[in-house]
Amino acid sequence: MVAPSGRGPLRLPRFRRDPRKGPRRPGRRIVAAFALGVAAGTLLLLLPNARSGPGAASPLEALFTATSALCVTGLTVVDTATYWSGFGQVIILVLIQVGGFGVMTLATMLGLLISRRLGLNSRLLAAQETKSIRLGDVGSVLLGVARISLTVEAVTAVVLTLRFATAYDNSWSEALWLGVFHAVSAFNNAGFSLFSDNLIGFATDPWICLPIAFAVIIGGLGFPVILELLRRRRGPWGVHTRLTVTMTLILLVGGTLFVTIAEWNNPDTLGAFHPAGRALAGFFQAVMPRTAGFNSVDPGAMNTGTLLGVDVLMFIGGGSASTAGGIKVGTFAVLLLVIVAELRGDPDANLYDRRLPTATIRQALSVALLSVAAVVISTLGLAMTSPYTLDQILYEVVSAFATVGLTTGITPDLYPAQQLVLVLLMFAGRLGPVTFASALVLRERQRLFRRPEGRPLIG
Repeated sequence: MVAPSGRGPLRLPRFRRDPRKGPRRPGRRIVAAFALGVAAGTLLLLLPNARSGPGAASPLEALFTATSALCVTGLTVVDTATYWSGFGQVIILVLIQVGGFGVMTLATMLGLLISRRLGLNSRLLAAQETKSIRLGDVGSVLLGVARISLTVEAVTAVVLTLRFATAYDNSWSEALWLGVFHAVSAFNNAGFSLFSDNLIGFATDPWICLPIAFAVIIGGLGFPVILELLRRRRGPWGVHTRLTVTMTLILLVGGTLFVTIAEWNNPDTLGAFHPAGRALAGFFQAVMPRTAGFNSVDPGAMNTGTLLGVDVLMFIGGGSASTAGGIKVGTFAVLLLVIVAELRGDPDANLYDRRLPTATIRQALSVALLSVAAVVISTLGLAMTSPYTLDQILYEVVSAFATVGLTTGITPDLYPAQQLVLVLLMFAGRLGPVTFASALVLRERQRLFRRPEGRPLIG
């Protein structure tokens, strides 16, 4: 192409980064920070006094546990209650708290960074819709996350402590430790338990199961949603808050009905309880796939169809900027709305009274498809190298990638190389979706030309 003046070829301007806009890829710093956290946790768990028995933990045991705790997953290769000493359990608790706090904070800060990269009109529109984090609220994010986290954890810990002390054979000091540990693990959607059978012994106790379930639900909403709900208890809520709350309710109700009906007559799971206990256990098991690895029944005894349904719930996960994992309910809702719009022949996918931008749809598709690829490739790798059934392997892989922590019991028996695959999945599943989604937004750029359309056949 020649310039109109005839002085040579016309050169389009290159896209250069403005150094005043900050780091171009903040996701790298987040990944590096979490990697350092995993390394520090691994080294601490390798100390001899971190293990209750003689000697020190193996490097793989320490690495797996540290990654699972910092990524608030809950998968384990050793029994947390008996293998680790009190010092080791404190390390795990600190890693859980740091991991959950870090994810909520960093995800929220990334959202603020992205909003500042938008134009003024888009920023004002985003502030009007969310009503939770204003353009100048960056300095209050850390304090807000800490305040909400500690409040929910404290309330949950008090209820659990009273129950452990008054209804079970625990001293007040033991009850306090159990209450604090499980409260922190619940709010941060970690699923680590100080009981060898997790919470199976409390399956029909509402004073144990319900506080833990509610802490999991609150932690899975996300800091922006919690903050807006506190500020505007009666609404009107922004688009993100309405979407997150609506999808959370739909998944909780639908998941409860699905698990309860599917396992109602299974004598190895819900069928062993009275009707009220079955309903409680069904609700509890529907909450946990929101990426908290507590279980009040044995997942390994569930029907194959139930495992597949739970896989779907785990893969969806919880809300954005929350302690939950998965592709997030917002991503799933966007894809669902696109399908509905296509089936109806609508030119646009709409959310409430708003039109979904094309960029948002592309980002949701990218996150979902890459997550599916990670799960499929890992499942194939483990299926070709282990004697376990496909439903068991898929359950374990999805649980690791979605940072859930539910297991059919095969994790400790996997080969070391397979356990390393789960370590990578936990790390990627914890940081991958949020950092990748933010990277997609921060890499957006305007071009001065568009290519002509090409229409391949679809279907």
